Amino acid sequence: MTDYFEMSGEMGPCILGIDPGLSGALGFYFPAVQRVALEDIPTADGEVSSPALAARVKAFKPSMVVLERVHAMPKQGVSSTFKFGMSFGEVRGVIGALGIPLYLVTPQTWKKHYRLGSDKEESRNKAIQLFPNNADRLDKKRHHGRAEAALLAKYGAEFLFDWRSLAA
Repeated sequence: MTDYFEMSGEMGPCILGIDPGLSGALGFYFPAVQRVALEDIPTADGEVSSPALAARVKAFKPSMVVLERVHAMPKQGVSSTFKFGMSFGEVRGVIGALGIPLYLVTPQTWKKHYRLGSDKEESRNKAIQLFPNNADRLDKKRHHGRAEAALLAKYGAEFLFDWRSLAA
């Protein structure tokens, strides 16, 4: 497996995609070389580890962050809704404290671009197709968060990142 962290300074701008939640993930996408580094959201004691998250984000120095805009789901329990909201808030807080431009994108928006439905397996298969070098990091059903983080980052690079800012 390639160590993208070690190479990140050589690979041009980095776009971070985040699939929030305790089973979510981080996708550090390098458009110049069409590569993505994938990590699960760091947790400790059943919660997002804000210090670990901040350290990982700072290490990759992303130019922008694309975070999936989420909301409570019907029939989701009060406790799980609260935990999910807390995780989302912690991620937003870390990114805000680091001063990185943040874009919130609904699942409907970015999934429409890739012609995906709500089935997370579709996202995983699309990510494997777009990032075959990461197939080993996406090979299990539970890796859907990594897949969605990668796709969010790629979406951000294609539609939200201001490439003119690099020429300045």
